[in-house]
Amino acid sequence: MTAAPALEASPLEIKQSKTCDRARWDGFVRAHTQGTFFHLSGWGEAAKRAYGYDAHYLTAERHGELAGVLMLSEARTPLLGASLVSTAFSVGGGPLADDEEILAALLDAAAELGAQRRVSYVECRSDFEAPGWEQKTGLHATFDGPIVEDDEEALAAIPRKRRAEIRKALDAADKGEIAIRHDGEADLFYRFYAQSLHGLGTPVFPKRFLDALLSEFSQETEISVVEYRGKPAAALVSFYFKDTVLPYYVGAGEEARASRAFDYLYWSVMRRAAEKGCTHFDFGRSKIASGAYAYKKLWGFEPRPVSYGVKLIGAGEMPDVNANNPKFALFAKLWPHLPLSVANRLGPLLAPNFP
Repeated sequence: MTAAPALEASPLEIKQSKTCDRARWDGFVRAHTQGTFFHLSGWGEAAKRAYGYDAHYLTAERHGELAGVLMLSEARTPLLGASLVSTAFSVGGGPLADDEEILAALLDAAAELGAQRRVSYVECRSDFEAPGWEQKTGLHATFDGPIVEDDEEALAAIPRKRRAEIRKALDAADKGEIAIRHDGEADLFYRFYAQSLHGLGTPVFPKRFLDALLSEFSQETEISVVEYRGKPAAALVSFYFKDTVLPYYVGAGEEARASRAFDYLYWSVMRRAAEKGCTHFDFGRSKIASGAYAYKKLWGFEPRPVSYGVKLIGAGEMPDVNANNPKFALFAKLWPHLPLSVANRLGPLLAPNFP
């Protein structure tokens, strides 16, 4: 009687580590058609450096070749407890996989890790459907679109009312009243950003997180500053990834709106990106029905609803961390009434609670 042939081992292998071969990881992300800036390993490292969050790197290998990645930051906070988030303090990330089998394997590994770490939930900030994972949607929308190479054609593509405002800003630039530079200082940007978030009722993140991002992504980051009559009026941190520019963090002073600094800022960055060879403008995520949401629509960008995948582990219901939650609404209403100096001291202490 002959022995039955041994079953061939599965070629798919999932590995988990608190470190990763960053060159290999980021090479996979950059080469993958669905790889985004928020899948890069630097986000996990920045969260670790700034907040002390452990980064868990899940990789899928098939026949020894990298075929999927998922980075999860482990946030343990006084206000919201423990969670695993991909990607913490960003608007994207989540599992990046070559096929559905690998996607399912990475999600299973994430759920298992969540159970081991006894977290309340695992949140992956990308759109997918999988058994046992719930959809978190209806809160935000993202705005993106192509960059038109020719300046006049690009301007003509913007709706009439916003186009008129941009033309006024360009006229002011021709008269020397407004100008832009792209070598902005981190301290200047952070001051404007903290001031803007204070007005919105949102705690500002600690500057060490900005410093960590600028360090991790030194080749992908640019700080643009609009100056009105020789004085800084607004500043923007933009990321460049593949063929896309992502104007991500923006802050401004009191004269920004009257001087049309925002219009001039975004228009100038869009045209600069075109000169760099970028073909895509990612205007980012905004809360539905917010002022930022309405402003981006004025540029002609159509909102696309954002959906995230959440796996409940210790929690009995979906996490509801947003300004519309009655638990935070009063806080958001009262925050702008704090003196700015007080808010700037308290904000960095509270921000780590909201990965």
